[in-house]
Amino acid sequence: MKISLIGLSGTNGSGKDTLGAILAEDYGYLFISVTDLLRNEARKQNLPIEREVLRKISSDWRKESGLGVLVDKALKTFKEQTKSYNGLVISSLRNPGEADRVHELDGKVIWVDASARLRYDRIQKNKEARGRTSEDNKSYETFLEEEKAEMSSDSNDETKLNMSAVKDKSDLTILNNFSDLNELKDDLKSKLNLLEA
Repeated sequence: MKISLIGLSGTNGSGKDTLGAILAEDYGYLFISVTDLLRNEARKQNLPIEREVLRKISSDWRKESGLGVLVDKALKTFKEQTKSYNGLVISSLRNPGEADRVHELDGKVIWVDASARLRYDRIQKNKEARGRTSEDNKSYETFLEEEKAEMSSDSNDETKLNMSAVKDKSDLTILNNFSDLNELKDDLKSKLNLLEA
């Protein structure tokens, strides 16, 4: 069964979850955040919900089940749904193997970005609404350091995060410096038309 599949990747606070929600509400996609899958696993293991812990869990899963394991877990959840959806949108791809897996399934990868300061301010403003107060409570400097660690891997371990490589494999980019949700929706609509062309 061929499904319409979109993988979202991008920097922290760029609006990946917002785009996922728009695709769910306006286009009938099932939205699955792989970061939520990792958070659930951390809770099961009684581990703190911290980015370093989530990175380790994702790396362990990739070692056990392949680089596209998070995409496969989301796809499994999609196939278990009783409700009918127009497609599946998965956020947040952080390893190039995940982008490769989306492409193997004839899906498209969208890179989402915005200015660093804007992204940090969004996260701080919305940390309670996101339900991640302790996870997001950090300085701007720490925010930038964590992002640097996730953007590229300084090791030869292909199971580590390497978002720069995901960016390189993306089919298109959305720069979400918008302050108005409708502007983001309009930009997404035009980009989706490009994907379908």
